[in-house]
Amino acid sequence: MAIQFIICLNKQGTVRLVRWYEQLDSNEDTQRYISNMYRLISARDHKNQSNFIESFTDKTKLVYKRYAGLYFIMGIDLADEESIYLSNIHLFVEVLDSFFGNVCELDIVFNFYKAYMVMDEMFIGGELQEMSKDVLLERLGNMDRLD
Repeated sequence: MAIQFIICLNKQGTVRLVRWYEQLDSNEDTQRYISNMYRLISARDHKNQSNFIESFTDKTKLVYKRYAGLYFIMGIDLADEESIYLSNIHLFVEVLDSFFGNVCELDIVFNFYKAYMVMDEMFIGGELQEMSKDVLLERLGNMDRLD
C-alpha cells in the first residue's frame, strides 16, 4: 500500500502542490498527465458521484476531495482501499488548516515551503508516517520556530 503521488490543484487546474513518489510509467509528459487528471475530476458531478476514479491508468486509481477552491488528489494502486486515502487527504487538510489558521489557496501559494514541510512530515516515500494531528502540529511548530 503506497501513494504514487499527491497533487493539489485549484479550480482552474493550476498545480499548487505536487509530490511524486513513483515515476510515471508511460511516455506521457507530466503536464499532460495532470491535465487529464484535472479534466476527469472537474467534469464529475460532486454531489452524486464518489471521490474515486477507479482506473485512471492501468495501475493507478485516483482518490480526491475538493476543499473550497482546491482539489487534493492522491494516486494509489488499484488494489488499495480508497476510504483510507480519503481520510489521509482529510487529515492533511486539517493539519494545513490548523498550521496556517484557516488555510486558503494564497497561504499555499505564498508559503509553499511550509505546505511542503507539512506534506513531508506526514508522508515519506508514499507512506503515511504519523496519524496524530496533535503530534504533527507539535513537530511542525518546532520546525517552524527554527526558521
